[in-house]
Amino acid sequence: MRIGGQMFFTDYSMSPTELGPALEERGFDSLWVPEHSHIPMSRKSPFPSGGDVPKKYYDVMDPFVVLGAAAAVTKTLLLGTGICLIAQRDPIQTAKCVASIDQVSGGRFLFGVGNGWNEDEMANHGTVFATRHKLARERIEAMKVIWTQSKAEYHGEFVNFDPMMTWPKPVQKPHPPILVGGAFPYGARRALAYGNGWVPHRTRTQYADVQALLPKFREMAAEAGRDLASVPITLWGAREDLDMLERDRDNGISRVVVALDSAKSDTILPVLDRWTNLIRQLGS
Repeated sequence: MRIGGQMFFTDYSMSPTELGPALEERGFDSLWVPEHSHIPMSRKSPFPSGGDVPKKYYDVMDPFVVLGAAAAVTKTLLLGTGICLIAQRDPIQTAKCVASIDQVSGGRFLFGVGNGWNEDEMANHGTVFATRHKLARERIEAMKVIWTQSKAEYHGEFVNFDPMMTWPKPVQKPHPPILVGGAFPYGARRALAYGNGWVPHRTRTQYADVQALLPKFREMAAEAGRDLASVPITLWGAREDLDMLERDRDNGISRVVVALDSAKSDTILPVLDRWTNLIRQLGS
C-alpha cells in the first residue's frame, strides 16, 4: 500500500517546490492538490464536512500550475489532482493541461476527477447542478478522444466538437489514469463506469468508515465486468494509526492519502517525519 500527501497550496503554505521533494525523500509515492476556482459568498449547497467552508478553500492555487512546479523539482513522485472539478472546466483546454503536465513530468500525472458539491460555484461557470454528472461523463469521454486520436471528434448532449487536431498527447498510454472521486454508492458507480480507480473519503455523512462498504464495491465491480486490479482504491483521510493502516492494506486499499494543513515547513516536516516511520513499518 502506498502513501500520498495532499495540500491546499496557498500563499501562506509550503510551496510545491518545497513539499514535493520533502515527500519524495521520505518515501511518499504521490502529491495531490485540490481545486476550487472560487467560493461564492452565497451558499445553496452545504459544505460536505459540515460547518463553514475553511479559508483554504477560498485561497487554494490552480492545481496544474502547482503540480508543474512540483514536477520540475522531483523525479519519481506521482502528481495528482485531488480532485479536478471537471464539471466546471472546458474539456478541450483541460485535455491540453493534462497532456502537458504528463509530458513535463515524464508520465507521472494522475488525473483525479470529481463532479463537485458547490452549486453556486458551478453556476458561475455556466454548469447546471442537476445535470453535472452527465456533463462530467461526456467531458471525460471527450478528453479520452482528444488524448488518443490524431483527429478528435465528439458529439454528445453537452459536449460537441467536429474533427480537430490538438497536441501534445500524454506520455502515458492510452492516457493518464482517471481516478474518480465520490461517495458510495454513486461515486463508486461512476468509477466503475469510466474510471481507472475510485477515490472515496474514509468517512462521510452516509457512512462511518468506507471499509465496511468494500465487499459491496467488489460485488459492483463484478457486476460491471471490471477486474478489481483495474479500479484500485485511493482512500482519502489517512490517520497516524498503524493498526488502521495495516487494516487498510490487508483489505486491498491501494493507497491512502494524508491531508496536510496549509502551513509552513516548520509545521509540516515533523508530520512527514512521523509518517516516514509508519511507511517503514508498513513496508510501503
